[in-house]
Amino acid sequence: MPGTESGNVHVVDEPLSRHKMAVLRDERTHQREFRQAMREMALILVGEATRRMPTRTASINTPLTETKAQEIAGPVCLVPVLRAGLGMLDGALALLPEATVGFVGLFRDEQTAQPVEYYVNLPGNLEGYFVIVLDPMLATGGSLSATLTKLKEYGADWISCLHAVSAGPGVDRVTAEHPGVHFYTAALDPELDENAFIVPGLGDAGDRLYGTL
Repeated sequence: MPGTESGNVHVVDEPLSRHKMAVLRDERTHQREFRQAMREMALILVGEATRRMPTRTASINTPLTETKAQEIAGPVCLVPVLRAGLGMLDGALALLPEATVGFVGLFRDEQTAQPVEYYVNLPGNLEGYFVIVLDPMLATGGSLSATLTKLKEYGADWISCLHAVSAGPGVDRVTAEHPGVHFYTAALDPELDENAFIVPGLGDAGDRLYGTL
């Protein structure tokens, strides 16, 4: 695949993803253009993440004859992490329109800096699903790690996470705590600032998506 790989971390670094990342990072990008670029980034990342999905052979009829074709070998569940993950959902559904959609909502307690769960709506049993987590920013890794723990409690054992931008410290944390999960990111930034924002990053993805700056 294009880009670089280190273990289960896949950096999707190719001309189109670089161009979309430039749009997302630019402070001059308006809300509508930011939303569109995030949707398009999701399309790119989903295309990469599905490369490792197993397929099965099916018999189909073309307008001319019967033939063999390959289809994804199981149901897919897309899980946007609220709220910013919703900005990637339309792009993911464009490629996987029959996917089930689950939701996980978390916020960070300002006193303890720990993630606090406020909403979960998932299939009762995720065993056998190919689960794709949508979360534009992987910063400290606390909320994502909690999300992955919750998904495993629901039986998920095949999980990929998609991020526009990831920070080194967060990647180190989630790969250590969830070694069987694969992570796809269009950019791997080196650090976090004192407020746990990714540097250089792209600002607060949720605020830029929904105009709550």
